[in-house]
Parts: sequence; C-alpha cells; structure tokens
Amino acid sequence: MARIQNFVQTNQRIFKKTLSYYIMHITVAMMVAYIITGNLWMAITLSLVEPTVQAVAFFFHEKIWNKRDQKLAQAAEANA
Repeated sequence: MARIQNFVQTNQRIFKKTLSYYIMHITVAMMVAYIITGNLWMAITLSLVEPTVQAVAFFFHEKIWNKRDQKLAQAAEANA
C-alpha cells in the first residue's frame, strides 16, 4: 500500500494534468462525434472510449518527458 501511496504522491502533478486533458478530450470528442453521427448515445460512447486510451497514453508520455528532462539536467550539472 505504501508503494501505491508513494507512486500517487510522486506523480500528483501528472495525474492532475492527465485528468484535465481527459476532460477536455472527452468534451471535444463528444462534440465531434455528435456532429458526425447526429446520435447522442453514439457520441457519448465514442467520446469515452478513445479519450480514455489517450489519457493513459498521455500519462506515460509525460513520464518519459520528465525522465528525459531529469537526465538533461543531470548532464548539465555534470558538465558545469
């Protein structure tokens, strides 16, 4: 349990960004799907599936970029 709490605490900023991205993405996806299909239930279904996958991908994308930034900062410190 402590590992999960530590993971959540360590990644709190990324979780918040992922949640805001998820909400924005669902809203845009629902509007686009409704415009294309004209069917509210189809729009809701499509807007929940695709953005959910994207939100998970975004979380890991952020983790990779953060790790890259840390390595660059460490390299800069080593060269200074």
